[in-house]
Amino acid sequence: MSKMKVLFAASEAAPFITTGGLGEIAGSLPKALKEKYGNNIDIRIILPLYQSIYDRKGFEFVGKTTVPLVWRQQYCGVFKKTINDVTYYFIDNEYYFKRSECYGHFDDGERFAFFSKAVLFILPMLNFFPDIIHSNDWQTSLVPVYLKTIYSNSHDYKNIKTVLTIHNIEYQGIYDINIAEDVLGIYGTEKSIVEFNGSINLLKGAMETCDIISTVSESYSKEILDDYHAHGLAAIIYKNASKVRGILNGIDIDFYNPETDSSLFENYSIDNIQSKYVNKSNLQLMAGLPQDENVPVIAIISRLVKHKGFDLIISGIEEILKEKVQFLILGKGDRSYELRFKALQDIYHDKVAVRIDFNPDLARKLYAGADFLLMPSISEPCGIAQMIASRYGTVPIVRETGGLKDSIKDCSLGSGNGFTFYEQSPGALAETVKRALKVYANKEDFKKLVKTVMSTDFSWEKSAVKYFEMYENL
Repeated sequence: MSKMKVLFAASEAAPFITTGGLGEIAGSLPKALKEKYGNNIDIRIILPLYQSIYDRKGFEFVGKTTVPLVWRQQYCGVFKKTINDVTYYFIDNEYYFKRSECYGHFDDGERFAFFSKAVLFILPMLNFFPDIIHSNDWQTSLVPVYLKTIYSNSHDYKNIKTVLTIHNIEYQGIYDINIAEDVLGIYGTEKSIVEFNGSINLLKGAMETCDIISTVSESYSKEILDDYHAHGLAAIIYKNASKVRGILNGIDIDFYNPETDSSLFENYSIDNIQSKYVNKSNLQLMAGLPQDENVPVIAIISRLVKHKGFDLIISGIEEILKEKVQFLILGKGDRSYELRFKALQDIYHDKVAVRIDFNPDLARKLYAGADFLLMPSISEPCGIAQMIASRYGTVPIVRETGGLKDSIKDCSLGSGNGFTFYEQSPGALAETVKRALKVYANKEDFKKLVKTVMSTDFSWEKSAVKYFEMYENL
């Protein structure tokens, strides 16, 4: 049999550019599929060549062409690089992608319409017509739309199947209806594909035209049937419910490995947990907190936005601070949360340290040096912070939603790998943290829990099997 051919289209992918979970997954899932099914799958990744991709060593120029986007004729250069037997393609256009940030520009709709069009337009140049194109989130949602409209009668394209993975349904690519023809190049009755509530909704268009909709956890695939979690798209999800699959993400356990991680103060393993506390002591020193091995350290590593549960934290943290505890908070986002945490740091300077930053190196130091990770999300499609923390022996404290519910089970039942609560209240959060602190006070029980957490398998092994089976069924 010939190899199954898959093109993974994403707006970011590790190790080149990551702003969150999408980039992590786009870099690690294809790698895992290639490692497990190398003789049966040819999987490649395509993404924009952003200005912030500084290291271009080993990039090979494939060619250039002109991509038509309505009346625009836009330059499109193509580069490639192979890592771990996976080929990455990069779409070059400085007008669209030579910018300081990946997202947040007034013309993002046009930028990613160009990218989606280019993904399909350059396939003859690559001499690679995939069996499946796997799109991710709204930025690549126009790939299945264009495939079903512009390319529907093309011989080389008509048998291509499409998967759309929704990493967070809150972000949908919503624009004024007037850009349909002049910017997107979608005309007449076909505009109904991307029209929703009087606007353009790119994610809705992809859900209508793709062959499979996948979400990044099983619980999230069920939650988005409810409008509270679906952010207005529950009716579209329900209409396409037969397409929906939920597959829990994994993490790259080679990339996140306390035995080899160069960011740590000292490496350690499940058989040498004592060295983890060297990281804790150095982390306390770095943060300006009292160095005390007996004081539990709780880390918060997150974007500071509402759906991550920060209203619960702000309302409940002072009750927790009555206990013998330290908080280390790393993240940036909503200015009101940033200022509130800074104020807490001023008041509780011996218990709270705050760093308003996106800093992957420091994040790893927190994962390794903290005792607990607090993640009380209101909505969490999957979440990978709880998985990374577990890999480093830092016990997750999470709210039961989406991927957090699927990945962390409460240890009060005897065999769990963290602490969980469901109620959206500061009281429930504080009570759960206090339960965790009681376990911490019993050193032998806590050491056993740390080993349980570290031995939890969050690799891509199981999930890669499910993705491959999904591809095969297509």
